[in-house]
Amino acid sequence: MGVPAFFRWLSRKYPSIIVNCVEEKAKECNGVKAPIDTSKPNPNEVEFDNLYLDMNGIIHPCTHPEDKPAPKNEDEMMVAIFEYIDRIFNIVRPRRLLYMAIDGVVSAPRAKMNQQRSRRFRASKEGMEAAEEKQKIRQEILAKGGMLPPEEVKERFDSNCITPGTEFMDNLAKCLRYYIADRLNSDPGWKNLTVILSDASAPGEGEHKIMDYIRRQRAQPNHDPNTHHCLCGADADLIMLGLATHEPNFTIIREEFKPNKPKPCALCNQMGHEVKDCQGLPREKQGKHDQFADSLPVSEQEFIFIRLCVLREYLERELTMASLPFTFDFERSVDDWVFMCFFVGNDFLPHLPSLEIREGAIDRLVNIYKNVVHKTGGYLTESGFVNLQRVQMIMLAVGEVEDSIFKKRKDDDDNFKRRQKEKKKRMKRDHPSFIPGGQFSPQALGNRSSPQAISNPRQAAFEMRMHDRQNSTTSPSPNTSFTSDGSPSPAGGIKRKAEDSDSEPEPEDNIRLWETGWKQRYYKNKFDVDASDDKFRRKVVQSYVEGLCWVLRYYYQGCASWNWYYPFHYAPFASDFEGIADMPSDFEKGSKPFKPLEQLMGVFPAASGNFLPPTWRKLMTDPESSIIDFYPEDFAIDLNGKKYAWQGVALLPFVDERRLRAALEEVYPDLTPEESRRNSLGGDVLFVGKHHPLCDFIVEQYKTKNTEPVDIPPELCHGIQGKLTLNENAVLPDQTVESPVPMLRDLTQNSAVSISFKDPQFDEDFVFKAVVLPGAKKPAPVLKPGDWEKTNNDGRPWRPQLGFNRDRKPVHLDQSAFRTLGHTMPRERGMPGMYPNAVPLGTYGSPYARPLLGGQQQIPKLLSNLRPQESWRGPTPLFQTTPQRTAGAAPLLAWNRMLQSQNQYQPNQFQGLGGPMGYPQRPEDRMDRGRQV
Repeated sequence: MGVPAFFRWLSRKYPSIIVNCVEEKAKECNGVKAPIDTSKPNPNEVEFDNLYLDMNGIIHPCTHPEDKPAPKNEDEMMVAIFEYIDRIFNIVRPRRLLYMAIDGVVSAPRAKMNQQRSRRFRASKEGMEAAEEKQKIRQEILAKGGMLPPEEVKERFDSNCITPGTEFMDNLAKCLRYYIADRLNSDPGWKNLTVILSDASAPGEGEHKIMDYIRRQRAQPNHDPNTHHCLCGADADLIMLGLATHEPNFTIIREEFKPNKPKPCALCNQMGHEVKDCQGLPREKQGKHDQFADSLPVSEQEFIFIRLCVLREYLERELTMASLPFTFDFERSVDDWVFMCFFVGNDFLPHLPSLEIREGAIDRLVNIYKNVVHKTGGYLTESGFVNLQRVQMIMLAVGEVEDSIFKKRKDDDDNFKRRQKEKKKRMKRDHPSFIPGGQFSPQALGNRSSPQAISNPRQAAFEMRMHDRQNSTTSPSPNTSFTSDGSPSPAGGIKRKAEDSDSEPEPEDNIRLWETGWKQRYYKNKFDVDASDDKFRRKVVQSYVEGLCWVLRYYYQGCASWNWYYPFHYAPFASDFEGIADMPSDFEKGSKPFKPLEQLMGVFPAASGNFLPPTWRKLMTDPESSIIDFYPEDFAIDLNGKKYAWQGVALLPFVDERRLRAALEEVYPDLTPEESRRNSLGGDVLFVGKHHPLCDFIVEQYKTKNTEPVDIPPELCHGIQGKLTLNENAVLPDQTVESPVPMLRDLTQNSAVSISFKDPQFDEDFVFKAVVLPGAKKPAPVLKPGDWEKTNNDGRPWRPQLGFNRDRKPVHLDQSAFRTLGHTMPRERGMPGMYPNAVPLGTYGSPYARPLLGGQQQIPKLLSNLRPQESWRGPTPLFQTTPQRTAGAAPLLAWNRMLQSQNQYQPNQFQGLGGPMGYPQRPEDRMDRGRQV
């Protein structure tokens, strides 16, 4: 969702929705990481039924990570993705379903394609500008005699290839099919699991394919209304989508955001500065013997749970209203809250100028909503459909305070700048005149690294004296006059340099929303029309209202139209929402989306044309092309009152669908058979292992060669319903599953099976009801209603429940325990390796990497699980037995961790020839393994 600050605002306003994940770590035995038995009870003391993976949130950080070196090739990227999924699975441990959804072909309608187009054009432009700036600074440093490591000649990874229709996404689907088959064969936690893979050939955005699956299963009579869902993804709109399901047990897992992570300089590979500040200084020794010269200081990424059931508790308290002229319905008020959040921004519409999330826009909307709802006579929405007459009353109420909002925004901005200026002056005034550097530089108290021995002190003292002499020659003379702010006056003969000024250059603001006439200036600058042009303003408002109706329908019912999009870069004002009650909100039916390669032509810049067929690529660069204007080499970015370029608006031309299709008709005959296959639509694939109750039913369909779709017996698949059809490239028992990744052995003893799956179908006019299903049990309350604003426990502030277990007893450490931890924790950096924080270990660059054979490229050695493929003597999965709590809880780090259940390592009964990753090895790998030390 296009609200970067939404999750930060939500977590600060409703802090109890966040729970730190407890993760069981792999045990090491004789230098080998033993696999984790995910069939055991969840260490978070909660059992999840279904796990949904929004795969694009996994693919991006694995292919071009920000906190560690990037993978060298595509195979290493696939390995990193496998490990990420393994780690999420270990934390969540689903018992019924694992659903993997990748943004598919026509991954979104035109409304989302425009946003994708802007994002990809920006990435291409920023990448080229960064490369030019880096080369310029490099030449300047070398010209001054600086020291820089030799420039690496390597191909830059273009993240635009993570788009449906490319060869990369096609290969990813093959790798995931292999990964699923391997896990179903070897991991006891997957024993009775149903796995659905919706790859890039299946239409739709990943998160919306997941929501569509949940909606359709909820409408089935066999659906369990108390299913506990867990969705993995970092987008803020997942919170909205989770609330829109009205499922009582819905949890989101995501990476914990840690700002200001240290990154090495792209020129000298040293920490502590950026490229623009690089001076080309010699590299300092890393460690006593420089043993950490090639390793980056990395910390393992933590995960958090977002409990939507607790968020519903917060919202119930905040949205409950008394003395209403109609019956209060909490579920309807939640839908209205979701709808109001769309006004502060989303992936399909720009936010209103007067509503900024950082300025408390959602709180303002909620207060206006509670004041006006007595006049509206009802709720704003119902099951994804908007009542525009009631929305108009809310928006006009916001319009009445727009002028005061703009003035307050200006006052707050001026006050912030004034405080920053005073802070800089204080820091400059209090800054010591001279600080020794190098081996004599001050060291922070409590620094665990031992100080280095002093070497050549005379030379160091001489350099310090020369540095001090240079500073004294440039300092102002005693006769220099100073102004009241402490800076030399112009009369004193010293002119301050531009870089020494306290004021920073800011972009010119021609709108000046805080001054009279702001609406006139806004429409003239942004739309190039006069504000008195009521016809045009009504057109903008109508398009925006259509967008609000379309977005809400998309969240609650699915895509209403593949062709609709907002045709402007900017939003209208709230005070312009007059007379919207009679505006039409219907959308054309039967619209068709773009095909995969057509979508690539619609969202790619010319710099990413290498992912397209040659004749298609030529349309992006040929000056004689009829659509050359769709691919500008440069474009303007309007900061629109913001400070940073990424916050601005990319002023790109909108793609004319008819012109694009007409131009592509001439190059369609040039497609190869492989390109034509990638340009077609696919569907979901369902996988099960041999111990799953549905396995024999699927195998029987292949034996009888039944080509007709058949219904899934819900009693065999945890109540899941849908249609099954034979798959041409199916994974079948007793047939070898070829490995698409080198050095991962083919699965010669496969027992898993796959088949095409299709969700239950409904009529086009069917409405999915946004209600809590009958039989659903409300989760036990976490927040005490009587303790919101008062204290108890003998006057001590009441604190809400932390973690999923209400009976958990917190354990505290005294000062001696903290000292013990300080003495026993490692003082040096962690184990070197390219991906030391991936679980399980055993990847490329790690101590377990195999030596290269002759002529082979550097590809990770992935050891297999310690279990043979045919061994299934593990404990019964938890969802088939009565759950029992694990005794003996022990704390990890009491100041910022939840307690982790202590699981003593026991010899694994599944041991066989393999390794910690869970991947079977080739025969020659086992021979090499005996020679490794």
